[in-house]
Amino acid sequence: MKQSLHVITLCLFMLATVSSGTLKAAETRPNVVFFLLDDLGWKDLGCYGSSFYETPNIDQFAKESVKFTQAYATCHVCSPTRASIMTGKYPARLDMTDWLSGRRDFSFQQLLNAEIHQYLPLSEVTIAEALKAAGYQTAHIGKWHLGEEPHGPTAQGFDLQIPRWNKGWPKRGYHAPFGLEGLNEQPGDYLTDRLTDEAIKFIETNKEQPFFLYMSHYAVHDPIHGRKDLVEKYKKKLAAVKRPTGPAYILEGNPDDPNPLTREQLTQNLSDPSYAPFSILAHRTVKIKQFQDNVEFAAMVETVDESLGRIREKLSALGLAENTIVILFSDNGGMSAGNFGNPKRVINPDRLDTAFSTSNLPLRGAKGFLYEGGIREPMIVHWPGHHQSGSVCDVPVVSTDFYPTILEMVGLPAQPTQHADGVSLTDLVKGAKSLERDGIYWHFPHYSNHGMQSPGGAIRVGDWKLLEYFENGTVQLFNLKDDLSEQHDLSKQNPRKTAELLSQLQDWRKRVGANMMPPNPDYQTP
Repeated sequence: MKQSLHVITLCLFMLATVSSGTLKAAETRPNVVFFLLDDLGWKDLGCYGSSFYETPNIDQFAKESVKFTQAYATCHVCSPTRASIMTGKYPARLDMTDWLSGRRDFSFQQLLNAEIHQYLPLSEVTIAEALKAAGYQTAHIGKWHLGEEPHGPTAQGFDLQIPRWNKGWPKRGYHAPFGLEGLNEQPGDYLTDRLTDEAIKFIETNKEQPFFLYMSHYAVHDPIHGRKDLVEKYKKKLAAVKRPTGPAYILEGNPDDPNPLTREQLTQNLSDPSYAPFSILAHRTVKIKQFQDNVEFAAMVETVDESLGRIREKLSALGLAENTIVILFSDNGGMSAGNFGNPKRVINPDRLDTAFSTSNLPLRGAKGFLYEGGIREPMIVHWPGHHQSGSVCDVPVVSTDFYPTILEMVGLPAQPTQHADGVSLTDLVKGAKSLERDGIYWHFPHYSNHGMQSPGGAIRVGDWKLLEYFENGTVQLFNLKDDLSEQHDLSKQNPRKTAELLSQLQDWRKRVGANMMPPNPDYQTP
């Protein structure tokens, strides 16, 4: 029944699309390249302030495009954000609020993880289906992580999928042999490079018609495997640069604990031997990486930079650059906190670079946190003929916005029932300084593998950001204009604003039908 409903919905969408213009108009529509990176932090590009990672191609791309400084993923882990890009809807509306298949429950949890869909519902008309209905050739190259077969990319509007692997990480890593169906390889091949080869082949094959290339790299997600020549380059660079001062790792506690540790206490505990291990520590405390000095990760960043450079070079060589929209984004923040999907894991101090990839400073937190380090992303938009090169947009935007934005950019009608939570950004790209929306929302009714904070949600309205935690009802309030690093909780100083934003967040959850967490009957006090 659901599959039949999806077919009917898609047919109606195709009729609406065809009626909006002639086939001749469709042939001249701009191409779209959506260049999505995995786990790339806000500070991981030269044009966003990194001094260690080298990204000359992306830096040049930013000079020719619009760079957004306050762009957000809808979640601090991957699958929910990817679902929001595909549908224009918040993960809470889709019941896809965690990575697939999700973290299992443990006895230390007061609450049980909320149930989620294990695939993107086929009833959703994805952006790929919308573009395909308008005559686009569509390709998904790289990471899907929105459901196993028969719920993969080719069931959601993509003509081509490479490789045939729907999980959220490269099967055997980044060095050949990859073991990925549909991706041929030679000894010495590197995965990011091979996926770029396939993207270029798709562009060449479809140069005479409009195409949508969803270049969805696995990089820079772990395993942290850099290309060997670049690893050697960064080893030499690291040896030649002055080491930064201060601790290489700091402690981050759980603000929702009955007796949360203050920043002063966390700093003092750095010298406590009981806090020396790289594991889950007392008060559900974890360590956060402070320096960008991982040479393997630096090499991974440079290979995705090379990938964008090669794709843009091919577009130029084929005469397509002036008729191709290119968007760069990341699905969540950088992995500066270790993955403790197994709470008993202890990371070997000699192998920290395999578990901690980057630093998100000056942002607080990391992948798995509702702080800015987990959700604020690099975002660059190139729409030839419609923007001033090198411009910067400081207006907050979120990943639900891509769907209506792309439709408007290519001259297709909006589909507000589908992209219910997105707002078109075309005016911002053209230079506008504001955007009408009531707020940006997050909902994570789960326990994260990265960090040990309580499940919770968040809302941003203007410069204000409120976080609500679900175990004990703790709230935090920050003014991001004055406190980008979220170090000064203003919830007690400003109870009126706290109550206002908390009410708005809770009303939003009801409006979108957000799943909440039931009590854990097997809960055991740690």
